Amino acid sequence: MISKRIRSEQTGNKNMKAEEFFNIFLDELKQNDKLKGYYRFLNDPKLFEFRKAYFLQRLKYIERQISDTSKKVFDIGCGYGTTGIFLALNGFEVYGNTLEFYYDQIQNRLIFWNQYGSTESFTFSYENLFDSPPPEKSVDYIIVQDVLHHLEPLDTAINIIYTTLKPGGKLIACEENGLNLMNRTRLFMKRGNKRIIKIYDDKLEKEILLGNENIRSLTQWEKELSKYNLEIDKKETEYIRYFFPGKYKSKNMQDIRQSEQHIWKKSKIKRYYFFHGINFTAVRKKQ
Repeated sequence: MISKRIRSEQTGNKNMKAEEFFNIFLDELKQNDKLKGYYRFLNDPKLFEFRKAYFLQRLKYIERQISDTSKKVFDIGCGYGTTGIFLALNGFEVYGNTLEFYYDQIQNRLIFWNQYGSTESFTFSYENLFDSPPPEKSVDYIIVQDVLHHLEPLDTAINIIYTTLKPGGKLIACEENGLNLMNRTRLFMKRGNKRIIKIYDDKLEKEILLGNENIRSLTQWEKELSKYNLEIDKKETEYIRYFFPGKYKSKNMQDIRQSEQHIWKKSKIKRYYFFHGINFTAVRKKQ
């Protein structure tokens, strides 16, 4: 098993807001073709504002939830390290784990981002959460961005999350809405009801379980998390992406955001079945 943690070189630090980070990120995408298949902002101009809005709504949500740079952050399934890089540029100590092809790209990304600040506080490794859980009560925030629905066995994963968080610590999740009618239809056509699969990991040299886009509703997440004394903070929950792509224009983002807020708070049916994404936090109870 590969467990060595890699630390980037320090080149200074500055605070960076989500919008500024995104604009620099676009410059990186223009230079790095290996990221374009996953981050598709430059692939179709008609979808640019639509995709940008979703990216920023999630990044800003994480930004709002994490405010104290003295706190430690664990990014489970950090992928290409984008969120970890953003937080490190803002002075947070972040550790991320990841699997598959993402891992090989992160170190080269840090070379690019060190032009704009320090990523020295972002460390990462190729590790399976179940093989190498962090020490108990060792972190203040855990981020799971498009990851919680992949973790299997889920009960074991949530138990690890609970034990890793300090009392009062937060799990910060960005997920697709499992009740959304389009999401459910799309995923059923893609994978049927095969919600858990086994894959072989070449670097770990073994089979691992994987949630096969096993997305859930907020109510289902609440039920699973509550088994382990993780309580969803309803005041910090939000639904995002309601409108079709053509509605999103560069000059109306604030209006779009306000409209979405109004719609999901007013209508249960629209909230449950027509919003694409959910952002939520769950707090480890202090007892």
